[in-house]
Amino acid sequence: MVRLDRILLVRLQKGDKKAFEEIYLMLKEPALRFCIMLLKDEQESKNLVQDAFIKIWTKRASINPDLNFTSYLFTSIKNSAFDYFKLLKRNEVLKENYKEKIKIQLIQDEEEKERRLFLVRKVIENLSPGRKKIIKLNFEEGKSYEEIAEELNISKNTVKNQLVKAKQIIREQLKIASILSTFPFLIITL
Repeated sequence: MVRLDRILLVRLQKGDKKAFEEIYLMLKEPALRFCIMLLKDEQESKNLVQDAFIKIWTKRASINPDLNFTSYLFTSIKNSAFDYFKLLKRNEVLKENYKEKIKIQLIQDEEEKERRLFLVRKVIENLSPGRKKIIKLNFEEGKSYEEIAEELNISKNTVKNQLVKAKQIIREQLKIASILSTFPFLIITL
């Protein structure tokens, strides 16, 4: 381990940039090797060592030249590495929580889709037989207005009008169902 000269540390403490540069050049490589050994990530280690030296420069006035500076630097790097690991763990937990929330939301969305589909089917079943037939031919079988008109012996305009009315009834019933599901206390049984 490199032991720094007390005079060099006193110069650093007083803000001598040349002293800081000398210390940096002497300790950068050993500090980087130490950090890589801890993190197993060269780029992150370079960042962490750079941050450690920036902290040393900003806190230079509080450096005690009589203590082992190299030990201080390596302890600082070790503590920063531990903080980095804590951050990684916290980010992993946040990522898992986010994935779980997305999964729950997808399930809820699918349940809502199924609920709405059930309601649409229920409303369609309660339509008049003629409208029910027209809507089923159009949506389930994919037939055009013209094909439906031919099959049922009615005008294309009648098909169009019946579909418009059926869609209007479905929208109104879904809106009512949505309101009732939001405010279940409004449901009145007869």
